[in-house]
Amino acid sequence: MTKTKKFLLTDEQTPKQWYNIVADMPNKPLPPLNPKTKKPITKEEMSVLFAEELIDQEMSTERFIDIPEQVQDLYKIWRSTPLVRAYALEKALDTPAKIYYKNESVSPAGSHKPNTAIPQAYYNYKQGVKHLTTETGGGQWGSAIALASQFFGLDLKVYMVKVSYNQKPYRKLMMNAWGADVIPSPSTTTQAGLHALAQDPECSGSLGLAISEAVEVALKDPSTTKYCLGSVLNHVLLHQTIIGEEACMQMEMAGDEPDIVIGCFGGGSNFAGIGFPFLKKNFTEGKNIRVIAVEPSSCPKLTRGIFQYDFGDTEGFTPLLPMYTLGHDFQPADIHAGGLRYHGAGSIVSQLLKDGLIEAQSVPQLETFAAGLTFAKTEGIIPAPESTHAIAVAVREALKAKEEGKEKTILFNLSGHGMIDLFAYEQYFAGKLQNYDLPDEVIRKSIDKLDKIIK
Repeated sequence: MTKTKKFLLTDEQTPKQWYNIVADMPNKPLPPLNPKTKKPITKEEMSVLFAEELIDQEMSTERFIDIPEQVQDLYKIWRSTPLVRAYALEKALDTPAKIYYKNESVSPAGSHKPNTAIPQAYYNYKQGVKHLTTETGGGQWGSAIALASQFFGLDLKVYMVKVSYNQKPYRKLMMNAWGADVIPSPSTTTQAGLHALAQDPECSGSLGLAISEAVEVALKDPSTTKYCLGSVLNHVLLHQTIIGEEACMQMEMAGDEPDIVIGCFGGGSNFAGIGFPFLKKNFTEGKNIRVIAVEPSSCPKLTRGIFQYDFGDTEGFTPLLPMYTLGHDFQPADIHAGGLRYHGAGSIVSQLLKDGLIEAQSVPQLETFAAGLTFAKTEGIIPAPESTHAIAVAVREALKAKEEGKEKTILFNLSGHGMIDLFAYEQYFAGKLQNYDLPDEVIRKSIDKLDKIIK
């Protein structure tokens, strides 16, 4: 009997709506606050940064939101993405567990990020915006929004975290190929960048700082320029749910249902994309699917952070967001999973974790690369360093199933391929990568600076 390995949907079957988990959450996320008044931020206040329809989605409690036809047409370039049964990985691990992965690496940008980049560019274009600013960590988001901006004729300026700018030059070239101006952060083009460099001329940057630079530029001309970002905020996570909505149908095609759903975690976009539609089954059908967020042990906001209002950026330009955080001035180690080097977590994910509706695990860098190579050798795809975190916990859970002698079904999101991250693998082969042990006092020092709004 031939084993079915890959499951795809037709264009007609591909979801036509995004799923908004806020509608089904037992406790809604706390509202973002104006940092000056400490009152809930208004749509008018948010409109200086974001397109109006994106703000409506940010604040929406509707269960489903229609995907515009123009966005659907562009999605068809690569969607649906495959759901794949990882038979070879199962065999290598000698596990009774069944392992599936959702392959988001097949997009033009090589990751899940275009799922939100295209609608964000579309809504800004529809509003008449001419210029966009953004940040990027590992470069996956930056390349995706560059692609989307090219589709809609928008000018784009990207502040790329300096350590990743130097580690991943081909990500920068991808952005350039799609017409974006890419600037290493911290830079000398903004006050936020100059401030950081004055404090530390060798500063390698952080996502929070790059956000500050991008927001600062957008605020200078809000009539023609808007800011966009690839994670954290509700509307970003909303757009990514097409991943899990597809996966729910594809798991039915496979005649299976996951016991465990896993996604790597930076700010929450790919984790939410794969996880939220399965949480919907928990909320509405009484299922008990475990949904696990996996973060680097060197940047452990979910597993060692505090639930508190904090800025989304280093300089305090953004609204205050209720989140698990390490503090907005936390400087993460220079790991190669650049997309996961963020101090905080999205409000929705943070509330779900606080309520015990999802789980979080942290993984050291060397374990992630070992798992990524096991996956590459068995399934043939070299994963992005970010995605190796999800693979590492999938391996952990598969081996645990072996120890317990239990059959389990595991699904993880392969959020991107690592073909432009081969320098990281070169460093791993050469023994130049290391794990970073983060002392409690370093976290405490950063967290103690926060204004404790949540008592």
